[in-house]
Amino acid sequence: MKKLIVIATLFCFTSTSVFAQHDLRSNTTERSNSATIASDNKNVSQLLNLYYNIKDALVADNANAASAKAAEFVKTANSIDFKVISEGNINALLKDAGRISETKDIKQQRNLFANLSNNMTALAKAVKLTDLPVYQQYCPMKKAYWLSSEQAIKNPYFGSSMLTCGKVTETLK
Repeated sequence: MKKLIVIATLFCFTSTSVFAQHDLRSNTTERSNSATIASDNKNVSQLLNLYYNIKDALVADNANAASAKAAEFVKTANSIDFKVISEGNINALLKDAGRISETKDIKQQRNLFANLSNNMTALAKAVKLTDLPVYQQYCPMKKAYWLSSEQAIKNPYFGSSMLTCGKVTETLK
């Protein structure tokens, strides 16, 4: 009988130890996953800021800056987990920004920016990128949209030649 009690007691301690280790691993994994998600959310928000930087470079007629900012956009987009943004969406953004980064021809960059803007708009409607308003703006001459952090029109498709051409069509939140 004593042997049975000793065996039962050892079994209880062993079981408790195994469950405690499992809980510890689960909590560590949860914290690790939470940190990864927070990092990915930061990167997603950073995508919007980098998109704004590309837009601002085009507004300023600066092809070199647009190319450099697009390269940063690509680097950040490559670091985002497909659980946060689908692989298809990331690949579309990478294609658009990658092509902008590869050219120093501002006219070509502006044409490519229209696709990047459409894909960023789709992303902004699907995922909360910021707590601040995001303004969708439209250029009737180009028949293309872009996103801006401010209501004031600064047209990236024509830069200084038609800086204020356009209108706000929607506010995304």
